[in-house]
Amino acid sequence: MLNRMPAPRDTEALLAAVARGDRAALRAVYEREAARLFGIANAILRDRDAAGDAVQDGFVRIARRAGQFDPSRGPAGAWLAAIIRHAALDIARARGREMPSDDPGLGDQAVAPEALERLAGAEESRRLHDCLATLEEKNRQGILLAFVHGLSHAQVAARLDQPLGTVKAWIRRGLLRLRECLA
Repeated sequence: MLNRMPAPRDTEALLAAVARGDRAALRAVYEREAARLFGIANAILRDRDAAGDAVQDGFVRIARRAGQFDPSRGPAGAWLAAIIRHAALDIARARGREMPSDDPGLGDQAVAPEALERLAGAEESRRLHDCLATLEEKNRQGILLAFVHGLSHAQVAARLDQPLGTVKAWIRRGLLRLRECLA
């Protein structure tokens, strides 16, 4: 039996039910999305326990804010991922924890761009990977550092040794090209 990704419309309908207070719908969203969302939190925090906390905090936020989801602004999966990403970043900030250096000598492990493939469904992942490959290196690197590694624009600028405005422009242009490619 094939393990298929839930249809985006199904998730949108479930979020509408969550907004009406349907706990069974919240459980269904959790069962469908928790593994993917845990992967996002773990990629940011690089700590399984903290990632679990981020997912838990994120689902509390999802339950409270489900009525704010607007399908005209983007897919449900992206909305859910953004909430979990913010929950993970909040935990990282609260701990005052620095991001790992990617130096294996210190016990840190790099999160390769291929980590994106584990975070999304196979078809979406292939499309995203193909679109990322069309970007210039500076745009791709900025996007990956910001959205996979969870770095702020200022942290990306410091890591790449570039002015903040330049890095913001690279990321913005890259995201616009990704949007065009994925549309």
